[in-house]
Amino acid sequence: MRILVVEDDVQLAEMLMEALTDRQYVVDIAQDGEEAWDCIKVLEYDLVVLDITLPKLDGVSFCQRLRSPMVGRSPSPTSRHTLSRNIAIPVLMLTARDTLGDKITGLDAGADDYMVKPFEMPELMARVRALLRRNSAATSSSDFGWGSLRLNSSTYEVTYADQPLHLTPKEFALLELMVSSGRRVLSRAGIIERIWSLDDPPSEETVKSHIKSLRYKLKDVGAADDFIETVHGLGYRLKQL
Repeated sequence: MRILVVEDDVQLAEMLMEALTDRQYVVDIAQDGEEAWDCIKVLEYDLVVLDITLPKLDGVSFCQRLRSPMVGRSPSPTSRHTLSRNIAIPVLMLTARDTLGDKITGLDAGADDYMVKPFEMPELMARVRALLRRNSAATSSSDFGWGSLRLNSSTYEVTYADQPLHLTPKEFALLELMVSSGRRVLSRAGIIERIWSLDDPPSEETVKSHIKSLRYKLKDVGAADDFIETVHGLGYRLKQL
């Protein structure tokens, strides 16, 4: 899952990124509201962790813009499509403002949860998990799959025909993306965009290596050689059931 952290305190932003990355989330950091809006226009996020006091565009204004279907839209069809997906993503506001009026302002702007600084990291991680569960509950459970393949996004366990697969975090993220995409073809560039952070994009050869490793591990537990299909010139998808 991909999380956007919008925080102008560099030390706090790095601490949040480290804590979230340790829990297998893909994390991007923006240090002001306009930079965050540029990220939102081109990438699909599962959660935004948002400071209120920000340069250029404050957190309340950013949240209002995010929730408005007509504000700040790019003429690019791709950007419009991404914005339409991002408009409903959960927002966790972080702020030093702790009055009731401040909380009401943040929630009325469209935030889903509100935490006051300083905060305890375990509580923030619990709230992140709760918001992600709430956002995904309407579309899927934590346990899902493709034919004999089963994945659990809560425990990171994977089985094929009841045999366990031992995957690296990136292999799990890639397989999870492919299962959730079904028969939709995923390009290498699209895969990189979804499961690597903006600060650490790999080459497309890295994607090929991960696909090769996944195929080997799947075949080792009885899956067909073409369980992950190559669509030449386009990318990859799962074999038709």
